[in-house]
Amino acid sequence: MTHSGTEGMAKRRFRVGIDVGGTFTDVVVVDNDLREVVSQLKVPTTHTASEGVARGIIDAIGRALKELGVEPEEVVFIAHSTTQATNALLEGDVAKVGIVGIGHGIEGLKARIDTKLPDIQLAPGRYLKTEWSFLDADRLSEKIAEETVRSLKNRGAEVIAASEAFGVDRVRNEVLVSEAARGLGMFATSGHEVSTLYGLRTRTRTAVINGAILPKMIHTARMTDECVRSSGITAPLMIMRSDGGVMSVDEVNRRPIMTMLSGPAAGIAGALMYEKVSDGIFIEVGGTSADISVIRDGQPQMKAARVGGHRTYLNTLDVRTLAIAGGSMVRERDGQIVDVGSRSAHIAGLPYACFQKPEVFEGATLTHLSPTPMDADDYVAIECRDGSRFALTPTCAANLLGVIPEGAFAKGDPQAARLAFEPLARSLGMDVEAAATKVLELSCAKVRKQIEELIAEYQLDPDTIELVGGGGGAAALVPFTGTMMSLPARMARKAEVISTIGVALALVRDTVERNIVDPTPEDILEIRREAIDAVCSIGALPETVEVQVEVDTKRSIVRAVAFGTTEMKKGGKEKAADVAECREAAARSMKVPAESLVLAAENGSYRVFASEVTRNSFFGLFKSKQTALRVVDGTGVIRLQRSKGEVVMTTVERLSRDLEELIGTLTDFGDAGRTLPDLHLIIGPRIVNLSGLAEGSQAVALAETEVEHLAKDTSVIMIGTRRN
Repeated sequence: MTHSGTEGMAKRRFRVGIDVGGTFTDVVVVDNDLREVVSQLKVPTTHTASEGVARGIIDAIGRALKELGVEPEEVVFIAHSTTQATNALLEGDVAKVGIVGIGHGIEGLKARIDTKLPDIQLAPGRYLKTEWSFLDADRLSEKIAEETVRSLKNRGAEVIAASEAFGVDRVRNEVLVSEAARGLGMFATSGHEVSTLYGLRTRTRTAVINGAILPKMIHTARMTDECVRSSGITAPLMIMRSDGGVMSVDEVNRRPIMTMLSGPAAGIAGALMYEKVSDGIFIEVGGTSADISVIRDGQPQMKAARVGGHRTYLNTLDVRTLAIAGGSMVRERDGQIVDVGSRSAHIAGLPYACFQKPEVFEGATLTHLSPTPMDADDYVAIECRDGSRFALTPTCAANLLGVIPEGAFAKGDPQAARLAFEPLARSLGMDVEAAATKVLELSCAKVRKQIEELIAEYQLDPDTIELVGGGGGAAALVPFTGTMMSLPARMARKAEVISTIGVALALVRDTVERNIVDPTPEDILEIRREAIDAVCSIGALPETVEVQVEVDTKRSIVRAVAFGTTEMKKGGKEKAADVAECREAAARSMKVPAESLVLAAENGSYRVFASEVTRNSFFGLFKSKQTALRVVDGTGVIRLQRSKGEVVMTTVERLSRDLEELIGTLTDFGDAGRTLPDLHLIIGPRIVNLSGLAEGSQAVALAETEVEHLAKDTSVIMIGTRRN
């Protein structure tokens, strides 16, 4: 555990983040104003305690606060991530769900089909089981609802999921059935509670999955909340969501499905809030697997989650998981390394060789084994004279080659790694450096392949991205991958607890989606208001809320993402950077001399630097000049970057007119119709993203809403980029 002195801390405020893992629970305490970690510790996860994992959480909090001398009332934010929802589904530890389908008339015929779901296979031999009944909406009454729920309860249903055709527009019947279930002492959920999108079958499936984990999640959330309250902490307990935000315990009691896959989400939240990654690929590496995700314009990328191979209306971060990590084991056959992974040293129960003393490996030999009975017997281990065995891993190879930075969590003994690799090198007929290099090349080739796919899929500009590593095993793979790909790569600060830091710094977040064909500016503003109300209802202060709106014209979906904090930030104390430092940061990113940059705009919170870049095309036959832009905040961190774009200084009074002109200048017209540019407004300390809209009038309406309470002479910086 590490911590700073406690002198003068009485007036400071702290944020606590807890990451509950299968084996250990990590806790960090972060200074709320400095946004720096002042304490971190690890305790065993208490699965068998009467209070469950809540016991470990409260023990860890108590230890951290006591050693820091922090009073409970000085904690202004506390949150935890949990794998419980994901694990419950993977392990089949779920409740049986009774589905009440509702419809009337002709639409009722289709509703019968769409709400009658088969059992959902969660894993081999493990199912989410359902019972089903259907009600005619025209004849529905409290008595009929109660009789139907009682019948499903008698058939073994523990939770009721009510789902009606077009139930997002008329919620009365779903609410009636849910209230009948709760009146009989059952848990209940409904389609409109989990999604406001049309698509009855997918919405019903999402409600069923939500219902299946309700009992377990509500019990754990309440137990944890009670434990936190008993410690004297008055800040509301928040829980990590699958989209990188947090929500209140009350919201978990309604939509526990939102906590699925919150483990990887915590790491990405750390990359965004602690490392302030603007454009990059975040690679969180543990001992068994690596999670890879894209951050673009300071935002994580999202996708619809699948359970048992079925699509849901749960939006999660787009995280690609690979079975390669710092602890992956080497496989050798007939004098050749045939693979690295997928099994890890943890699965085989073997320690890493590089974390031992060198003399352990004197006279050691190479042996082969099967980590589990299902595996091939070509996984290698080093067997010592006393019969003890150790794994050779990418972490060992990276230590041997000296590519792990000083101070990294994965830093081991290079000499121990060298001696442990000698038996393998002899079997391969090469020196130890070549053997270690081969191990890293095979390991990082898997990471490289996934990164290349993400770059192509998201059309990322290789000139603006960087690789950022998090997790205890990141130093074994990320620097070497960066070298292989000729991309800048760095380790996150406190990489080994970046997920826990992400929990501590996460924003309250919620999303509102509506199916609307050709939405008007009024439709856009109404959904924006709904998103603000939604995020405030789960803990965000209205004064802190920001909203991003996107229009998906292909699917006729309007999506508003709102995020805010649970407390007002009081004058940040982060070290300010001067113009020269900001210019140097922008120059490093653009790979140009600092003196070539022009300060194109500034507003007190951000500086925008521009550089005219010449690009070659068609093997150098043609050259084009483009203006590269970097937006740098007051601490010298790049918050937005564009390889080509335009920057315009305006005021609130002229904003609508100048924005319309910028949109007209940068709009493309092609076979697919009109394509609006990417647009960002810099208003004081906020960067407002207006990209992803279908019409210029929508962008102007949102822009006017963002500045409606500001003085007419307030400066606004507009940044536009033509989209292909």
